[in-house]
Amino acid sequence: MYPEVLRDQIQKVQAATSKPFAVNLPLLYPNIEEHLQSCIDLEVPVVITSAGNPKLHTERLKAHGIKVLHVVSSAKFAIKAAAAGVDAVIAEGFEAGGHNGREETTTLVLTPAVCDAVTIPVVAAGGIADGRSMAAALILGADAVQMGSRYVATQESSAHEAFKSAVLAAQEGDTTLTLKELTPVRLLHNAFFREVQDAYARGATPEELAELLGRGRAKKGMFEGDLEAGELEIGQVAGRIADLPSAFTLTQSIHEGALKLLTT
Repeated sequence: MYPEVLRDQIQKVQAATSKPFAVNLPLLYPNIEEHLQSCIDLEVPVVITSAGNPKLHTERLKAHGIKVLHVVSSAKFAIKAAAAGVDAVIAEGFEAGGHNGREETTTLVLTPAVCDAVTIPVVAAGGIADGRSMAAALILGADAVQMGSRYVATQESSAHEAFKSAVLAAQEGDTTLTLKELTPVRLLHNAFFREVQDAYARGATPEELAELLGRGRAKKGMFEGDLEAGELEIGQVAGRIADLPSAFTLTQSIHEGALKLLTT
């Protein structure tokens, strides 16, 4: 989001609920300083940082009473994040959508490794979409779970309807982690993804890949609905998503499903 859009969205959330909420800030994105200041000015309760060094901003955010969670893809990075003073880490496995780790460690392996490495709370992410997978993550030692891809396919999601339909149509194996030379990202296969694969086949340099990616590809695909030229970020779990419930109905189903498994 552009800074003015993020501020507007934060204020809409604050007008709609008194409950805590988080703002997710990938540190590699442009305007990060303006985004951080918006979170401070508007007294956002929780900030989730990713794709960067947590040392850079954690102290500043916490000085304003903001809880900080940082996304990690390895136990090594979890230890560094804990040392930087974050309140919790999000252990995001290889299955996840969006920007991902280069290590290709799965959630099943990563979650207990991170739980063993740090004493702060651990949130598991990547491939979690229902009560079964949530219960599994908690049994592995996680204190909570984070779900992104599953909530793309909800009625309230701001994703374009065409992208939602593409997610519902996705089958097992229809996503691939790519662009590791830039920032690893898991993409749904489409014309843009095939352009990336062709670029690799001809030995494209990181600079050429960056030029191919350009600016605004994710917005074009996920929010404007360009299913051919856009960047369609989604997790492996897309192959398991087959309906478009309300966020409330989905959350209730996940909670009840996990609770049943954990208490029987």
